[in-house]
Amino acid sequence: MARKVIDEPSEDIVANARKDRGTSRGPFGRLALFIRQVINELRKVVTPTRKELVSYTGVVLIFVVIMMALVYGLDLVFAFAVNFVFGKNS
Repeated sequence: MARKVIDEPSEDIVANARKDRGTSRGPFGRLALFIRQVINELRKVVTPTRKELVSYTGVVLIFVVIMMALVYGLDLVFAFAVNFVFGKNS
């Protein structure tokens, strides 16, 4: 099972953010800061195990099939209703 990590900012992260906010940066400095922040966020990502991945994929596929059947059924009902109200043009 995937680790549960509480994403609370530590005091040094908050202090660094305040310090970074106080200084003005050029475009390359802002880009470098953005890339550092992206890398730090990617380190927090927890990848699922193979069993979890297969389970999640199955749930998504089943949900999509159910939704497709629901939309198809509604489409048939509305098509029948429109043909009943306006008549069939053959």
